[in-house]
Amino acid sequence: MPQTPLSVSHPAVRRGVNAGPWSLGWVLVVLAVLAFYPVVFRNFLTLGVTIVLFAGMATAWDVLGGWTGQLSLGHAVFVGIGAYTMALLVLRAGVAPWWGAMAGVGASVVVAAMWGAVTFRLRGPYFALASIAVAEMTRIVANNWASLTGGAEGVSLPSLPRFLGLDLFSRRVEFYIALVLLGLAVVAASWLQRSRFGYHLQAIREDEDAAMAVGINPTRDKVLAFLASAALTSLGGSLYGIFLGFFEPRGMFSLDLSVQLALMAYIGGVGTLFGPLVGAGLLVGGSEVLRIYFPGKSLFVYGLLIILVVLFAPDGLGTVVRRVRRV
Repeated sequence: MPQTPLSVSHPAVRRGVNAGPWSLGWVLVVLAVLAFYPVVFRNFLTLGVTIVLFAGMATAWDVLGGWTGQLSLGHAVFVGIGAYTMALLVLRAGVAPWWGAMAGVGASVVVAAMWGAVTFRLRGPYFALASIAVAEMTRIVANNWASLTGGAEGVSLPSLPRFLGLDLFSRRVEFYIALVLLGLAVVAASWLQRSRFGYHLQAIREDEDAAMAVGINPTRDKVLAFLASAALTSLGGSLYGIFLGFFEPRGMFSLDLSVQLALMAYIGGVGTLFGPLVGAGLLVGGSEVLRIYFPGKSLFVYGLLIILVVLFAPDGLGTVVRRVRRV
């Protein structure tokens, strides 16, 4: 029996189609508004950089976790690869940081291709468990390979050449670079929302067996999505390394970091354009506000807020924003 291509009206992809093309327009409006953040909130630039940077990396995670439905709890691997590749090439080879970031993207893509080819035959929680194992092994290797990574002593970036005359240690410059990263990730997610390849990924997310029945190759398409997600996350990792100035394997390859990226996407709404941005704003901005106004009780209030979101907005806060906009 000849295989038929997946129709746009197929139930497995209808949810992505119904998201509508207007979502991208609204996100671009939000990005344009965010461009004025350094002018209005110049005393809170560190917080702004953190929110926008993590929103970009959470959106990159969502390319795999949300649009494809593959729960990765090891994306910190690509954050670490991006940061370490960039830093080591700058410090030991005198390479410009932007070329070091591109090398980090290449390394992350290679790792993702090998990782995905082996683990994407696993389904359900087994892939998530495999991703944790890969991340932990990478952290252990980075921590013990002191001659390359500096081990537990970490890596410090005392100075960097200017990029187009701009100081890369300036929080304002870092904010706009993070905003560009977020824009790239949003454009990629928007393309997945409406492209044929994106419909394939959404079909795999909804019912992998049904997707195979209509001629989709789940392993191949998941690997391609993984490559895109890894590349964008690696770019974020390079900027994150510059933003921190000093980092070590325990923090850069940590399970906590991977879980944070996943939580931002899930709380904001996986498989949506607004979701990771909303989630990053809540988790990063909210945690800072709670730390200031609820000292000693911030973790309790923080956990309570997450429980309320799960109970009353199980599809994520991004879907609430979309419903309000439609009213």
